[in-house]
Amino acid sequence: MLVSINWLNNYVDTGSISPEELAELITKTGIEVDGIDHIAEQSSNVVIGHVDACDQHPNADKLNLCQVDVGDEKLQIICGAPNVRQGQKVAVAKPGAVLPGNMKIKKAKLRGVESNGMICSLQELGIAEKYVPKDVADGIFVFPDDTAVGADVQRLLNLDDAVLEFDLTPNRSDALSMLGVAYETSAILDKELTMPDEGVQPDSELASDYISVDVEATDLNPYYGAFIVKDIEVKPSPLWMRNALMAAGIRPINNVVDITNYVLLEYGQPLHAFDYDRFGSSNVVVRRAGDDERMTTLDGEERVLSGDNLVITNGEEPVALAGVMGGSNTEVNDNTKTILLEAAYFSPQAVRTTVRDTGLRSDSSTRFEKGVDPNRVERAGFRACHLLEEYAGATVLTGPVVFDELDRTEKTVAITEKAINHRLGTVITSAEIETILTKLQFPFVENDDVFTVTVPTRRGDIVIFEDMLEEIARMYGYDNLPYTLPEGSSQAGGLTKRQELKRAISSYLQGAGLMETITYSLTDEASIGRLMSPDLRMKEPEPVKLPMPMSEDHNYLRLGMLPELLKSVAYNRARNQMDISYFEMGNVFISNEQTLSHQPKENLRLAGAMTGMWLRHPWQHEQKQVDFYLIKGVVEGLFAFLDIPISFEQAKLPDMHPGRCASISIDGRTIGFLGQTHPVMEKDMDLGETFVFDIDLEKVMDLYTNTTGYEPIPKYPAIARDIAFIVDEDVKAGDIKETIETEGTPLVKNVRIFDVYKGENLPEGKKSIAYSLFYQDPEKTLQDDEVEQSYQRIVTSVNEKFDAYVRS
Repeated sequence: MLVSINWLNNYVDTGSISPEELAELITKTGIEVDGIDHIAEQSSNVVIGHVDACDQHPNADKLNLCQVDVGDEKLQIICGAPNVRQGQKVAVAKPGAVLPGNMKIKKAKLRGVESNGMICSLQELGIAEKYVPKDVADGIFVFPDDTAVGADVQRLLNLDDAVLEFDLTPNRSDALSMLGVAYETSAILDKELTMPDEGVQPDSELASDYISVDVEATDLNPYYGAFIVKDIEVKPSPLWMRNALMAAGIRPINNVVDITNYVLLEYGQPLHAFDYDRFGSSNVVVRRAGDDERMTTLDGEERVLSGDNLVITNGEEPVALAGVMGGSNTEVNDNTKTILLEAAYFSPQAVRTTVRDTGLRSDSSTRFEKGVDPNRVERAGFRACHLLEEYAGATVLTGPVVFDELDRTEKTVAITEKAINHRLGTVITSAEIETILTKLQFPFVENDDVFTVTVPTRRGDIVIFEDMLEEIARMYGYDNLPYTLPEGSSQAGGLTKRQELKRAISSYLQGAGLMETITYSLTDEASIGRLMSPDLRMKEPEPVKLPMPMSEDHNYLRLGMLPELLKSVAYNRARNQMDISYFEMGNVFISNEQTLSHQPKENLRLAGAMTGMWLRHPWQHEQKQVDFYLIKGVVEGLFAFLDIPISFEQAKLPDMHPGRCASISIDGRTIGFLGQTHPVMEKDMDLGETFVFDIDLEKVMDLYTNTTGYEPIPKYPAIARDIAFIVDEDVKAGDIKETIETEGTPLVKNVRIFDVYKGENLPEGKKSIAYSLFYQDPEKTLQDDEVEQSYQRIVTSVNEKFDAYVRS
């Protein structure tokens, strides 16, 4: 909700208080002010001028030479606006004026002719393009004939106004109107409230002679009022009304439409004006739409309706979607002379259903959905009729014609001084409670310390004691409520072990060079079973389908995180981001229930995807492509960081490269996999060579001990020995490494594979694997014979176990 301070002053005199101070007070009483926008930057020396003469520039076809009276002098001004004419009253920036954007106006010569000033458009005065009326969007703004020459433009165009942007909670629908904000401001400032004029001078003719109202869906439309207004002169709205609408973010159109929009914002009650001569009958029928019934709304779109939608009809065809938007067949135009003005109360549920079905939302539907004041519906109609009489020369027929089964009952809530203070921990007196209720304009009766408060219908959010308690508290001032520390034993908040571990894993992977991402928890049917880890596949989970998905691309809860992660990789590669390393921690949703009678189990997993270049140093001509060993190293490093031993075993999995994939296990239990995605998938998704991993973090967290360890820095020197074994091609280097580590304990502290060779000088079917062994004893200096004994024991064990021999 956008609230103009100048408009608000029509109801409550805010005095000398600044917009910033007012915003602070309103925020402290419970309605958050998100921001303050000034209509335009400050300008100076801009006044109203009268164009006495307008001739073509002697040296330019598209320029006009104007003689302009600005009150204290006459100025010769060259103007290029296509709509400038003799006799107009326009905004003139005199020499020395400063316009928004620090544009300084000086005397100048244009095509050899002197120009002393500038005739300004609304945009040049700082008004946003979207608020400028269409008829003057490409030219200057022309003021009404009764505007005084020489008057300051700032006030006339509302350029000195400030607009507060309210961030309303759903319960405060009363503040979706200027009157609702006025009630709030009046209570905060303790100022008198001035209500708008609703007086009408009705004609002797009866509205019932022109129209009748028949409501079939009484449960959805308990009140419908039809006003008949004749002798309409469609023309621009008065300047003050156009200013108010623009400040509220609405573009002025004409006086009839502007008046309905103005009252919508003023009262929070939507109205709709039908062209009576185009209505097609003398009977308004409100009913549910038929299945597949069609109508074209004001935006030119054809809408297909259902029996859940409420429509206004002329007895035959729909002319409006109730509470949402009117139809194009009864739209008010420049030739309209008689209007049927609708003021109605529509069920919030009915309007919400129509919005959901059509995807059409409007200022009217927003207010109906949240609930309007039942006691303000008819009053808003009379207010609009009053404005039509005054600014459209209209004749209002005696009426209106109404259908009325609307409940206007005001609720009552009982409160006591004792109960209020017990809940708030305060010492608010009965006199202070009485003052607050008076400021809020809530009628009450006090009897034996019990306040029986009658809640006005404009505050539909107040129903029970707690609602009334909140009103007392916020008007008393949240800053004035006492505060205490908790009693008894307490401790400062902190992270759980699970939260700490998640952050540690994230920190490690970011330090390793991966970027954290967040993807949708929803996926499409084609992706639901793809790239699923073996440990999940064994559970044979049922995919969980949403009954009302946002789209076909997001209609299943994910069983794996990699499909959406790879879509993100493909999206970025399509935008020339080729070097990508992503990881994500998130839940997958496991269910074995066909009927979904139970909620799916959420399983925390860690997934990653890497593609492109991992390292690129152009100056040193050094670069490293992402490959299987790189992503395996990242995973190994992570588990080394967590101090959890893991093992890898070659695997063949769907959608993975048949020769570059491995499962990840802890103590023989599979917890995930890693490897390259299948070339066919890479081609389909335009990925290039992409390597992924997927790990069950639930199992990792169960095994994580978080035991702090310390190992002193060795004081004694280490010895490195290299060894290469000739083995059969199908022997795995990791198996030999495990044997070396076992046989070399406790002296061998680290084993590293540094070379694998196949080719010349080796028998067919054989390969050479080279290892670097790191020997060290923390207690003493190692002797050569100790290292040699260990070395020979390792050689013997490997030779026997793998039918190997040492490469000379």
